[in-house]
Amino acid sequence: MKSSAFVYPWDVVGDPDAAARIADLGVQQVTLASAYHSTRALTPRHPEHRIVTARHAAVLYPPDAGRWAGRALRPYEQTWVAGADPFGEAGEALAGAGLEVHAWVVLAHNSRLGDEHPGTSVRNVYGDRYPWAPCIGRPEVREYLVDLAAEAAVRPGAAGVELESCGWYGLAHLHAHDKIGGVGLGEEAQYLMSLCFCECCCAGYEGLGASPEELRAAVRRALEPVWAGGAAPGVLGADVAGVFAAWRDGVASGLQRDAVAAVRAAAPGPGFQVLLHAVPSRRAVGANVGVDPADVLAHADGVVLPCTGDAAARSAVLPPFVPHRGEGTVLAANFTVVAGMGGRPSSLAEDAAHAVELGADEIRLYHAGLASDGDLAEVRKALGRLG
Repeated sequence: MKSSAFVYPWDVVGDPDAAARIADLGVQQVTLASAYHSTRALTPRHPEHRIVTARHAAVLYPPDAGRWAGRALRPYEQTWVAGADPFGEAGEALAGAGLEVHAWVVLAHNSRLGDEHPGTSVRNVYGDRYPWAPCIGRPEVREYLVDLAAEAAVRPGAAGVELESCGWYGLAHLHAHDKIGGVGLGEEAQYLMSLCFCECCCAGYEGLGASPEELRAAVRRALEPVWAGGAAPGVLGADVAGVFAAWRDGVASGLQRDAVAAVRAAAPGPGFQVLLHAVPSRRAVGANVGVDPADVLAHADGVVLPCTGDAAARSAVLPPFVPHRGEGTVLAANFTVVAGMGGRPSSLAEDAAHAVELGADEIRLYHAGLASDGDLAEVRKALGRLG
């Protein structure tokens, strides 16, 4: 069974042993970040550093100046990895170790974009903007994301791409010194707080025959019990819920189709693989976007599905895609193998075998650069058992 490990360029650049060490795990592929959000990352084995701070969302290759000339929304370049093309340098080293390289592209998750262009962000029912969440209902955002997908995916040496956050982003976001946990927000409240009321989304609601102000009032009413004491929110009426579903589902599906088509148009050949990080729930927002299985598998080559946790977690995400797979469709089960981040490397063999029973044909391992030596030893042992 094919397996791939997620890797950052800074895990490899400057470490002459990194590529061989990753190949020694028993994986056949690496999913290497080419466009990524801000982060602070541990590099436990690198000979030159232990912490890398990526201060803002950026591309890890030199962007095409001609493509982005004169455009307000354009990718930011990074300064925290040495060299002009960290993705290219890391990819060459990994390929030299016998590994197939696929790009890892994060799209609708960019705090610097929201800070510098606040009008592009999701705006919640109370008027608060989420700078980390570009609103994909805005034409200029969609155009930017589609072009970024094509450029960041089709890097020299890459045989495919995995598109993360290719859909709606919302309230949930890792922040330093976060202070929003005082009132518990369940899944429904998170969804309500992720609905966008920017002018473009409001125009979209009007186009469906709904009043944005009536929708806003309905969402606020539904949230009142939460603020009053942490109770579950009220239920949106079917008509109101249907408006949000129709607008958001159509926007997300359109972005996904356009992004996949743009990648394929830029790809060097028909074998270039395009996968989306996803879950089979249209309401889901964030890194693993909500999709309709039949819809997404009609245009993408497959999906990468979060499978860390117990059997129920895997049973919730894998089976809905199985009836819609075609020849060559990839259903990749994604496992966190960093114990300190909630991963279960010691049970990887059993968890992966269960995922295969449910329909998975590949696995992903998050994350070869962040894991401890002990975690990697468990991964090596598990992949040896899986064959």
